[in-house]
Amino acid sequence: PGRGPRRANLQIKRFDPWSVLKLSLVLGVALFFVWMVAIGVLYAVLDGMGVWDKINGTANDLFAATAGGTGEPLISAGRVFGIAAIIGAVNIVLFSALATVGAFVYNVSADLAGGLEVTLAERE
Repeated sequence: PGRGPRRANLQIKRFDPWSVLKLSLVLGVALFFVWMVAIGVLYAVLDGMGVWDKINGTANDLFAATAGGTGEPLISAGRVFGIAAIIGAVNIVLFSALATVGAFVYNVSADLAGGLEVTLAERE
């Protein structure tokens, strides 16, 4: 017998680039830790299967024949995690920069086209 759920139509006309930058930095750091855990799990699984030993053995055989080989493994945990950390840091910077530039682009296009229209409604 009552009236239906209330509805509100809103337009998103602007994203604050500073807020977008802060949020993207927080998300980028969180994804960095997810990335490092995933690399750790993958490294441990492949190490348990003996993949790294076979690759390092083959690399030592190839390099020993040409350069006298030092016996240092080609793939080690330190090298893998170091490269993964560098890739993750670059990812944080690029993710944050692209999100902030995306906010600027959205603000300019929303000025021209009017922004996004969102309808909010209560549950029945």
